[in-house]
Amino acid sequence: MLTVLNTLVSALVIGVAAWLSRRYPNTAGFIVALPLATMLVLPLAYLQHRDAGSVFDMARSILVALPITLLFFIPFLLRDRFSFWGAYTVGCALLPAGYFLHRAVMRALS
Repeated sequence: MLTVLNTLVSALVIGVAAWLSRRYPNTAGFIVALPLATMLVLPLAYLQHRDAGSVFDMARSILVALPITLLFFIPFLLRDRFSFWGAYTVGCALLPAGYFLHRAVMRALS
């Protein structure tokens, strides 16, 4: 039941943000930037596994990952050099490097 709720809320937020993006792109950006997925996943993971330690570890991992995932947006800052799809592709290509950086940081913190 909680998975269905998570799916419905996530779909609703994505749909509303996409709808808002035409008239209010800044508001849509703010909504998308909210940690809604995290706010849903953390309690759902705890309710499912009843293991606070793993939930705290996941939250720490998310905190470390957040600035690293911003790599995706760097090509969008260079709008004069990229088309939309070019910026999107380069942003996606940067994410695997971000993953390995995240993995190294998490190992160093352990």
